[in-house]
Order: sequence, then structure tokens, then C-alpha cells
Amino acid sequence: MPLIRPFPALRPAAGRAQEVIAPPYDVLDTEEARTLAQGRPWSFLHISKPEIDLPPGTDPYAPEVYAKAAENLRHMLAAGVLRQDPAPYYYAYRLVMGEHVQTGLVAAASVAAYDANRIRRHEFTRPDKEDDRVRQITALNAQTGPVLLAYPHAPLVDELLAAATRGEPEADAVSESGVRHSLWVIRDAETIARLTALFDAMPALYIADGHHRSAAASRVAAARRAAEPHHSGAEAYNYFLAVIFPAWQMRILDYNRVVRDLNGLSAEALLQKLGEKFTVEPAQAPVRPAQPGEFGLYLAGRWHRLRIDPRLIPADPVARLDVSLLQAHVIGPILGIEDPRRDRRIDFVGGIRGLEELERRVDRGEMAAAFSLFPTRMEDLMAVADTGQVMPPKSTWFEPKLADGLASHLLD
Repeated sequence: MPLIRPFPALRPAAGRAQEVIAPPYDVLDTEEARTLAQGRPWSFLHISKPEIDLPPGTDPYAPEVYAKAAENLRHMLAAGVLRQDPAPYYYAYRLVMGEHVQTGLVAAASVAAYDANRIRRHEFTRPDKEDDRVRQITALNAQTGPVLLAYPHAPLVDELLAAATRGEPEADAVSESGVRHSLWVIRDAETIARLTALFDAMPALYIADGHHRSAAASRVAAARRAAEPHHSGAEAYNYFLAVIFPAWQMRILDYNRVVRDLNGLSAEALLQKLGEKFTVEPAQAPVRPAQPGEFGLYLAGRWHRLRIDPRLIPADPVARLDVSLLQAHVIGPILGIEDPRRDRRIDFVGGIRGLEELERRVDRGEMAAAFSLFPTRMEDLMAVADTGQVMPPKSTWFEPKLADGLASHLLD
């Protein structure tokens, strides 16, 4: 089976993309989604966050929520807001956020390749979140949340995508955050065949975001294979919805840490302990680390620049990550937070919020200290995935985000 294949996408009818697109289902809570969908009857949030159309307080994992998602999808289809393409195509997808531009391919990616680790992961998944996506896919008989993938160096693929985007896009919309989302349909059979062959020659693809969506797709495929006596491998459920960007174009922002207390230490005592493994320098402005191994610390109204002793940086691709170094030498042994996944004394702030958010949370007394980090690099993510390891929690924050609703993958 090929690594990827074209598919007949379900997508907004001509001129309807602006009404339809929505943020990914997992970046909004229910009330945020309810507010954003007000006055927008065709927002994809009615499918991805259907509890907004049920009474307040409804459990978002209740059976009636998934049933409501299916009802809303049928309604949008009946109204002609969403339409399925007549044949399998690929789609070029461009994201523009300020000066940043990235162009990728919307495709159906092989579940078998995911199961064989040719589509490589770098995070653990939680069973409850997997269960949620399995129920959503089953209720809709569709995958509506794309998995964000990266492909390694492939100039010929880059060239084909650049050529595909020379004309006017067939869908063009700007999200509430100001990101422009544009989609071109690749109908040319020769281009489709070349893209399929070029991707099939790649050693691997890499999950950037969407571990629960891909794991859920694998579970749904396994269940349907078991129930289908004439399973051939060509069925739509053997593939999952993906948008695949060149790794060199993708942008990871910093994922910073804030802690509620200093584990009984004074600010002076904390700085003294840090000095045993880091050079510590006062800074006159917020510290945005310029390289790996460098950190910012906001403490008692002042910024400090920390540089770890290079001798403490190991060769292991997980242990050498800045998030790992901070955990191993500061968060765990000094601040006493051994399990950052569960300990309520630590929180995480995506770099999209800026260093001002770190200052704000400390200055108002909610947190005692904040650490700014250098962003994890794509080559680090790929190195971790290649060794079959997983990254620490909250290691990557990808921006810009994909939109839900621009293309969906039906399983019939």
C-alpha cells in the first residue's frame, strides 16, 4: 500500500470557506467554542465541538454529543454548505501568519505505515482522548481533524506544491487569529502519480501534532478490518486525514514553564542553587533564549539569563532537549516537581502568548517563577522519533495551526 494516496475530500462549497473554517477542536474549551460559534450557523465547531448545541453543562463525552455531531454534519451536507469532490485528488494547503508562509499537501496517509512506525510518533497518548476521537470518527463515519505531519528534505515535492499554488486558490479564508488558509485542488493525474511516488520513496513521515487522531484512526481501522470479511486494504478506513508540510518550513514556538512556588526556597537561595549548574546573569529586558542550553528566568520582578554547563548536555536525543535539561536539573531536583504531567504546581505557556504572559502570571502572584526556553527544533523532534522514543510533555508548540473544516475524509 502507498504511504499516501489522494481522496475525494469533503470541503466547503465555493465561496463558503470563510463561514466554515474553525480552530482545531482541541485548542478551545466548550465555552470558548460556544462564543466563537455565535451567529455562525455553518461554523465547523458545530461538528467538532457539538456540545455547544446542547444544554450548558452537557458532558462533552456523552453519547448525545457524538450523535449531535453527526446530525450537524448531515445538515451541512443537505444545505450544500459542504460538498464532496467527485474523484480522489490531492490538495495544496498554504498557511500564512504574518511573514511566515508554509505550503503542504492534504492527503490520506496510510494506517499501515503508522502501525509499522513509518509514520513516526514522538508522544504518548491518553486512552480517554483516544476514545473520544474513536467515537467522533465512528459517529461521523469521517475524519474531520487533520493530523499535522512533516516530510524530510524533498525538493521535488516542494517544487510540485509550488507549481500547484500558482493560480487562484479554490478556498481562501482568514481565521479569527488572522491566519490565512488557502486550498488548491490538484486534479492532474500525472502530478498526483508523481506525488504518490515521491512520498512512497521517503523513509518516513513525522507526526508533529495529532497523535490522538492518528491513534484513533488506527483503532477504527483495526475494528473495521476485523468486522469486514472481504477486507482488501483499499478501503478508506485504512487511511487517515493528514496535512504534510516540509519540515524546513514548519515553525515550532517556545513552550515555557511557570511554577507556583519555590519549594520552600527564597529567591536568593534558588539563584544560588542554580549557580551550581548554570551561569546566572541579571538581564535588563525579558530573556528570549537565543540558542539551545540557554534559559530565561523571571523571578521577583527581575529577569535572569541562565546558561547550562555544556558538560551536562548528554548525547541522547531526548535527554539533551532543553525541556529535559530544565526538568532534570531544575524543575525536579530543586523545585521538587518530579511528574510535570500531573503535578499542579507547574503549568505551561505556549510561546504564542509572548514573554509578557510569563511576567503577568508571576507579577499577579499566581506563580512564583517563570522559565523561558529556546524552541525545540524540527531536527530534534525527528531524531527522537527515529529512535522510537517519546518527548517530555509540552515540548512543542506549532504555529500556525491548521483549520478544521477545510477538508475532511469520509470513510465510505
